[in-house]
Amino acid sequence: MPEPVPEAVSATLTVERWTRGTLTHATDQIAEEMPVALVYHEVPHVVMLATPADLEDYAVGFTLSEGLVARADEIRGVEVIQGAASADVKITVAWERFTQLVQRRRNLAGRTGCGLCGAETAADAIRNPAPVPAGVSITAAELHAAIAQLSGRQPINARTGSVHAAAWVIPGAGIQVVREDVGRHNALDKTIGALSRAGSNFSAGYMLITSRASYEMVQKCATLGISLLVALSAPTAFAVRLARQSGLTLVAFARADQHVVYANPQRLK
Repeated sequence: MPEPVPEAVSATLTVERWTRGTLTHATDQIAEEMPVALVYHEVPHVVMLATPADLEDYAVGFTLSEGLVARADEIRGVEVIQGAASADVKITVAWERFTQLVQRRRNLAGRTGCGLCGAETAADAIRNPAPVPAGVSITAAELHAAIAQLSGRQPINARTGSVHAAAWVIPGAGIQVVREDVGRHNALDKTIGALSRAGSNFSAGYMLITSRASYEMVQKCATLGISLLVALSAPTAFAVRLARQSGLTLVAFARADQHVVYANPQRLK
């Protein structure tokens, strides 16, 4: 059974619905999004539009996947201050990491659909993660069983039809963690953060996402040492090049009856 959805993640609106020439008045569930400011040691870093849920997970995942710290234990504290129209997430990190962060501080607004908006220069945005570990090996049957399981684990999308999901899958055990967000990279960061806060081993599973496999999605996974990324939609050529370079297995167009392997096929049997 899907977990209950907090009301804060959606709004009920009155709409006019036109269907085959007939106009009716109805109510609709619309996904919420709001500005979420990530603030490190009282210094604003970036503002992203995000679904106002699981923001602690988001802060931890973003901090790790963007390489702002090298290890999870360098994140010392997270506090969410929720307002009516926005949220501030205050993050404390190891002091040496904070001094490095100040040097590359990014105080820009990020859009829902963008994953590199916070970077000031191309050099900041284009990082080259270390090669990923051997990680998992799965069969096509296991992969498609997880794909079939995913739709029932997206309660916000079931209400609104407009949010992405990122799911953590353990071979032989199925989907373990799912997080949703209006931004595909936000959903991935939330799942990464949830796993990190639980002390999970990033080499023990793989990531299944409902969005396209763009560059930053591969970059975030490779940064954490996740060796297999599966996307329901298309990849970009930039993402494929990074996946091949980092040794990550990239699968896309993963549907009920198909998938396409774009990089490092050895992990999919």
